[in-house]
Amino acid sequence: MRRSLNLIFLGPPGAGKGTYAARMAEKHSIPQISTGSLMRSEISSGSSIGVELNSYISEGKLVPDDLTVKMLLKRLECDDCKKGYILDGFPRTLGQAETFEEKLKESGNPLSAVVVIEVDDQVLINRLADRRVCSGCGATFHLKNLPPKVEGKCDLCTAPLTKRKDDSPEVIKERLKVYHDLTEPLIDFYKKRGKVLFFDGDGKIDVIYNEICAIIDRLMSV
Repeated sequence: MRRSLNLIFLGPPGAGKGTYAARMAEKHSIPQISTGSLMRSEISSGSSIGVELNSYISEGKLVPDDLTVKMLLKRLECDDCKKGYILDGFPRTLGQAETFEEKLKESGNPLSAVVVIEVDDQVLINRLADRRVCSGCGATFHLKNLPPKVEGKCDLCTAPLTKRKDDSPEVIKERLKVYHDLTEPLIDFYKKRGKVLFFDGDGKIDVIYNEICAIIDRLMSV
């Protein structure tokens, strides 16, 4: 029986990790899971986890790492995760990574790999200036690297494309600082466990995606 494909995608804002994760999820028919979306779903459902989450979020408090991991593990028990999953936006802290790793060991279903997309900060600042987001469905486009078929309109739902407020150079620099401070320790954590696969994200999307696919396919065939 083929083992499940369990991946984490990490990388700075604008590196394209969400785009590559979505394509990989579609290729392997596995879900791309965002903890932000999960939290909103749990809260709106009124579940016991949702009520607990809301008690922190409504007061502007940070959600404890163990609660975030508990929410995620519940999602990973769903049938659509039997073949694997891709985590986008998790873990965000070293505490989350450590707790999640411990729970995965207990389950006997470890991570396959952590895909890290690397791009120089200045390249990202220039790149994000040309990023556009659909005002309807949230799909992401790029004026140079991934342009819409019709200028200013989403390929999926035809809603107008807009520029995110946090894509200004000043905000991008602050987001990159947060990434370097918080996420790079996660990369070291997984690197010590032999899980990290590095990819140069400064290039054409299709070329980089094919490189990721080739390495992952090779990994899963061993």
